[in-house]
Amino acid sequence: MRRFLRILMSFTPSRPVAYACLALSMSLVGCYVALSKPLVAAIPVFLLAWLRFGIGGLAMLHWLRKPANEAPLAPRIRALLFLESFLGNFLFTICMLYGVSMTSAVAAGVVMASIPAVVAVLSWMFLRERVAPRVWAAVACAAAGIGLLALAQPADGESHWLGNLLVFGAVVCEASYAVIGKRLTGALGPKRISSIINLWGFALVTPFGLHAAMQFDFGTPAPGVWLLLVFYSLAASVWTVWLWMTGLKAVPAAQGGVFTVMLPVAAALVGIVFLGESFSGVQAAAFAMALAGVVLATAPSLSGSKA
Repeated sequence: MRRFLRILMSFTPSRPVAYACLALSMSLVGCYVALSKPLVAAIPVFLLAWLRFGIGGLAMLHWLRKPANEAPLAPRIRALLFLESFLGNFLFTICMLYGVSMTSAVAAGVVMASIPAVVAVLSWMFLRERVAPRVWAAVACAAAGIGLLALAQPADGESHWLGNLLVFGAVVCEASYAVIGKRLTGALGPKRISSIINLWGFALVTPFGLHAAMQFDFGTPAPGVWLLLVFYSLAASVWTVWLWMTGLKAVPAAQGGVFTVMLPVAAALVGIVFLGESFSGVQAAAFAMALAGVVLATAPSLSGSKA
């Protein structure tokens, strides 16, 4: 079984499998972003982030071991690993948890519609990747589709604007995470990246988490909250990171960024189905347009055309 798991974790996927990994990764992110709303209502943000990194770290402790065939980490790779964790784990988690606590899951989806565009721009700026016209068209399609949600879900409440601003901060962090991750996949395997950046996230949030823990009554949350916390921790720290890094091994970062449209779609769907937020014809059209963006970005390659 261990041998099978090692093979599974180290394989290089085909293009269709890479697409599936990227789509599933962002769908899981969208799910736990929306489901973090009831978690934030029961557990303080910094304590929640600390427990998330701690549970995730225990689940992939064995991934930290350096493979025999891995070269020593160069200073530049070490710096990129820290940045990947600081932006994509630490800051993303804090901005997203605080932001979602101040706005709705659907509204958060509207703001997160800008992720593919930000990823494409950062890929062009820092990776010098050529962004094909159809990928730009897919980004525009996705952004326009999710933007329709703004018409169906107007902002309410004095703190709503601040929540959306924090979610946009998480958007920038997520886009940076996608671009830096493309650099890292050329030097390290997905499970090593996942475990190292989670360890950095745990270290960064520990002072804040310990302070919050000392003032928190752990007997207050219901049992269901703790079960939700375990799902959130494993999805955020283990499953989504490994899936994303695995997908990026076979897909350019700019094209992979289009799959981040699955994040707001999943977040909005969870908000509607599980959190009781409204669903209208405009929202249905937005989902259809967003998914059309993913098809536009992937269909030509799946049929044998150049990416």
